[in-house]
Amino acid sequence: MRVAGVLVSFIFGVLLTAGAAAQEQHQHPAGDPQQLGEVHFPNSCHEAVQKKFNRAVAMLHSFWYEMVAARFTEITQQDPSCAMAYWGIAMSHYHPLWETPGKESLQAGKQAIEKGQAIGARTQREQDYVAALASFYRDFDKVDHLTRVRDYEEAMQRLHQNYPEDKEAAIFYALSLLGTATAAAPDPGFAKQKQAGKILAKLFPEQPNHPGLAHYIIHSYDYPPLAALGLEAARRYAKISPDSPHAQHMPSHIFTRLGLWEESIDSNLNSAAAARRHADTGDELHALDYLMYAYLQLGRDQEAGKLLDQLPETKPGTATYLAGIFGRAAMPARYVLERRDWPAAAKLKIPVGLFPGGRYAWTEATLHFARGLGAVRTGNTETAREIVTLLKAARETLRQAKEDYWVEQVDVQRLTVAAWLALAEGNQREAVEFMRAAADREDELGKHPVTPGAIAPARELLGEMLLEVDRPQEALAEFEAVLRSAPNRFNAFYGVARAAERAGDEGKAREYYGKLAELAAAGDGDRPAIKKAHAFLARK
Repeated sequence: MRVAGVLVSFIFGVLLTAGAAAQEQHQHPAGDPQQLGEVHFPNSCHEAVQKKFNRAVAMLHSFWYEMVAARFTEITQQDPSCAMAYWGIAMSHYHPLWETPGKESLQAGKQAIEKGQAIGARTQREQDYVAALASFYRDFDKVDHLTRVRDYEEAMQRLHQNYPEDKEAAIFYALSLLGTATAAAPDPGFAKQKQAGKILAKLFPEQPNHPGLAHYIIHSYDYPPLAALGLEAARRYAKISPDSPHAQHMPSHIFTRLGLWEESIDSNLNSAAAARRHADTGDELHALDYLMYAYLQLGRDQEAGKLLDQLPETKPGTATYLAGIFGRAAMPARYVLERRDWPAAAKLKIPVGLFPGGRYAWTEATLHFARGLGAVRTGNTETAREIVTLLKAARETLRQAKEDYWVEQVDVQRLTVAAWLALAEGNQREAVEFMRAAADREDELGKHPVTPGAIAPARELLGEMLLEVDRPQEALAEFEAVLRSAPNRFNAFYGVARAAERAGDEGKAREYYGKLAELAAAGDGDRPAIKKAHAFLARK
């Protein structure tokens, strides 16, 4: 074994840096999951580790990153000459569809891939896999993230072209396309997403139980104009990998885009339960946020409210930390704003010591946004003005942290609160201009994968503002635009019905009050919108 002399120190370093094996044992007390789908990744490692290798890749395809690192580390202990196991460790530190990896993850990933290069894979194909991933980690302290993401995509394209029969190369190439789409500025034409989806859809009938195919098809089509293309994969993925919390959750991305709320609820109840079995608080919070969103669209407010009583703590340093901390910030804000409970929104508190600030300054901003809308809608313009200042400060913190997506998101929130503040102060023209600008910018920005939808969609709020200033026909157009991108939204149904009624279109008003009543047939709250719908429908 030509690497035995340095192997021990490297494994020790990986375990210290990533904390993977020990952390996985802490987070997943139920043991190694058994049902992860079917993956066959040919490699030249010892026969004794082949089954473990395929299972580790299956976990990788379901983004079970910490467990992936632990499993590949076990493989290096059984077969120190398995260069591809170090590729697997390095892959566990690059999360192409989640947040940009921090310095510690980048250092751990670089250390692992360099170890794989030092060992030297036995086949040219495996050397090309290692070299492709090395292009992402190379000079990470000097070269920006997007450039390295593009370098990796180009390397994976060459690998795919050189080994056209390698199905895993095609799948990981498709993932690299999605990674570039995530890191780059939003593309309204979804070119890379469509390219990835085409590659994956061609392979899916051949490998219907492959977790990566179903998973990445969902991500490829997690956009309103494309969502219907992902429905078959969404309905299969949870069955392919029932032990994975993420696999149980991911179908709800498509269900949410299509307004299939009952299916989203089932998906996220299953995901939250699986996450609890493995003590994965980030995945649990992610599922609970999507679950709350679906409950609120159906008017099941009491069930949504109960979720706030059972929120687990976030765990910094874990792969799912972004999802977890987003859920902790979003859910309280979402609960009050979807129900238009302005007094409760105004009274929201910022939890002490929960949010770390810096690159995560959007967490406090989310709650400030809800507080700002609550303040201005209850007549407290002074507090609303202070919150606009706080949102400006959060935007600048995020700008310094180079979190470009969140800079724009927080600025949309700032502009929204400023718009309603202008209306409260009698500046009607400025208010509508601000609100329309916020809606247009939010549309251009698009939805981050971590959220089921905006905390309070700017275009929906624009419709409400147009009703406030007695422009119902314009309001109607805005609410209908919301429904084209977010079908079966409770507040958009209500908005169309109100705007049609105010515009004198009784037929459309009756149609949408009827849709609202049907949507909220199992509602358990006391929203005025439901009462208004029933009262209107009862009229002769």
